[in-house]
Amino acid sequence: MKKPMSPLVICILAIAGWQIGISLLSGAERNRKYAEAREYADSVNKPFLVVGGPWGMNPLRVALGIPAHGCGDVCLDTDAEACHGCNTIEADVRAIPFPDAHFGAVICPHVLEHMRTVVDAAQAAQELYRVADKVWILSPSKAYLMAWLHPDHYLWVRQENDRVYIEPGPRYSGHETSMVLDFRAEEAFLSAT
Repeated sequence: MKKPMSPLVICILAIAGWQIGISLLSGAERNRKYAEAREYADSVNKPFLVVGGPWGMNPLRVALGIPAHGCGDVCLDTDAEACHGCNTIEADVRAIPFPDAHFGAVICPHVLEHMRTVVDAAQAAQELYRVADKVWILSPSKAYLMAWLHPDHYLWVRQENDRVYIEPGPRYSGHETSMVLDFRAEEAFLSAT
């Protein structure tokens, strides 16, 4: 007769399965949004900007040759190696060196949560909306445990249509409150929570 698994083992396996599921869903969402952004940029005959290189800061991705996403027409990152093999612009997302509405679409996957302050992330979001007709922002879910443990995650960021929600995260030490930016309105507005 087999000995039943201990409750601790069952709990660990359940948590691992839950986290793997979240990771797979996140990857599927990133791929879907990348395809949407690419299609939109092509439909308006304007270039497609990717902010945050497909190789990121992940040496395992490089070793395995598996990028997180494509390059777009232009790949912008503060580290040119993150955009290896792409048409690269080395720049800060808070000061994108392109004119207003230059791009049809921009996708910014897993970048804004690394900004050190709510104000920095808001400035980055404003730049994204300044340079492109449509914007896709992706950040880790609060349900993803690695997002809580990552040493460079300072903020929680989420986008709903043309609203961007920014709030202090696991390593945040600033004094700013949460912020909601509504890019459907004339000006972004601050929401204190």
